[in-house]
Amino acid sequence: MLSTQSRVDVHQHLWPPPFLDALRRRNTAPYLRDWTLYLDGEPPYQVDPEHHDVGVRTRSARSEALLVSLSSPLGIESLPPDQAAPLLDAWHRGAAELPPPFGAWASVTQLDPDLDGLRDRLDAGFVGLQIAATAMLTPAAVDALLPVLRVVEQAGAPVLVHPGPVAATAETMPSWWAPVVSYPAQLQAAWWAWAAAGRRSLPALRICFAAGGGLAPTHHERFTARGGGPFRVDDCTFVDTSSYGPRGVDSLVRVLGIDAIVFGSDRPYGPDTAVSYFGEAAERAVHVTNPRRLLEGTSRDPARPAPRT
Repeated sequence: MLSTQSRVDVHQHLWPPPFLDALRRRNTAPYLRDWTLYLDGEPPYQVDPEHHDVGVRTRSARSEALLVSLSSPLGIESLPPDQAAPLLDAWHRGAAELPPPFGAWASVTQLDPDLDGLRDRLDAGFVGLQIAATAMLTPAAVDALLPVLRVVEQAGAPVLVHPGPVAATAETMPSWWAPVVSYPAQLQAAWWAWAAAGRRSLPALRICFAAGGGLAPTHHERFTARGGGPFRVDDCTFVDTSSYGPRGVDSLVRVLGIDAIVFGSDRPYGPDTAVSYFGEAAERAVHVTNPRRLLEGTSRDPARPAPRT
């Protein structure tokens, strides 16, 4: 249970030692050689060891609660279950051993997910479930996920939708291509797939889209103009701020209202500096009040009006 004063970062990454060891034991992507990460759809990435040093990260924490997740772009959730299982086991074992202020999101395989294992992990203290955006790119894909998502809803826990793996291509893309082009495109598709098929089936599920949902909410006028009907904001759908600054966050606030925005830094890939673009009240909402609503289901402040849609 978070205190009413706790500042929360809902979106960080920290690979604990058992998970690093499991990546180094592999010979096909995703795998580590020393500190170089190899993925199918992205160029080799040189990992900074300090980014995954538990002591360094603990001492430099800027919030009272830091929620770390498996990096979905690694593609682990979409591996065959026999390959994914040792990596997921290592992730959950290492994440459960992280000291305060860290908490962790659970993960499952997309093929044959272990629903009983997910229930056990949520009962054991994992804050919710991370889903790769690539697992919910269409309404039909969201429908296929309903058994997994229903477990989370029944547990009273939230879901974090995170960018997923990028398909390998013959062309070598710039290092910024995946985070600037591929990830937002995935998140936009997942946002609208959820709007089309998810909420009607899971009315109580709290869900957060990383990186502002790829700014998908800002396309609401086009959604309405092209036959989608009126765009509605609900109290159980959130976006985090990772990778966006005052212009991006302002555009989201104009559409969703401040109550839908939660702070997520994506550290170590983004800075964990405080969002303070809109004054003290908005900063408290983004860092304290809204994350509690996402994680615990507390109500929106009745004194603050709902956004216009």
